[in-house]
Amino acid sequence: MTTAVLTNYSEITSQLPAGSDIFLRGQTWENYEVILESVGEASGLRISFDGRNVKIMTLSTKHEKYVRFIEMIITTLSLKIRKRILHFGSATIKSSCQERGSEPDCCFYVQNAELVADKDTIDFSRDVPPDIVVEIDIHHSSMEKFEIYSKLRVPEFWLYDGERLRIYRFESENYVAVKKSLALPILSDDILTDFLNSLQTSDQFEILLEFEKWLDSQN
Repeated sequence: MTTAVLTNYSEITSQLPAGSDIFLRGQTWENYEVILESVGEASGLRISFDGRNVKIMTLSTKHEKYVRFIEMIITTLSLKIRKRILHFGSATIKSSCQERGSEPDCCFYVQNAELVADKDTIDFSRDVPPDIVVEIDIHHSSMEKFEIYSKLRVPEFWLYDGERLRIYRFESENYVAVKKSLALPILSDDILTDFLNSLQTSDQFEILLEFEKWLDSQN
C-alpha cells in the first residue's frame, strides 16, 4: 500500500499492475471529486473515499471472475423466480452531504427496483441507494467500506474474501452479520459461499446449472 500525492491520476492509474492499490491520506471531498472526474468510471479501477482518505484499487482477472459470477447467479435467480432485480454494476455511490463515496464491485436493486426501473443513470443525491452492494475482497481489504456504506445507508452488504461470503444487514447505524439475505431471503451465506467456492474446481456454466437445479429444489 502506497501513500502518495498524485496529479495526473489517469496516467498513473493506467500504469498500476492488477490487484494493487494506492492510498491517499488526508484528502478532501473536493480532491475525491477531482480524482473521479480525472479517471472516470474506469472498468479496471475502484475508487472510494471514507471522509479522510482516497483508495484507488486495480482489478485482477480472478477478482472479475467472481464479480461476473455473482451477477450471473443473481440474473439466473431473477429469471427463475420471476422477480425484478436490476443491476447497476460498479456505479459510483456517493453523497456530498456525508462526504463518502464508493464503487462497489456490483450492486442490485430488489425492493426498490421499481423506483429506478426507468433510469439510465442514478443520482444518489436524490435516488435511493442499492438494496445490495457486493465487494470481492481477495486482493484488498474492504474494512473501510463498512463505514462508507453505513453513511450511505445501504441496506445490505455482501463481502466475499475468497473463502466465505458474509452477509451484513444495516441495523441501528451499523452492519450486523446475518445468515440470510434481507432482499433475497432464498439466499443464505452458506449457499452463496458454496457456489462461489465451486469456481475453484468447476467452470461457470456447470455451476450455474447446479444453481438452477438447487433453485428448482426450493419450490
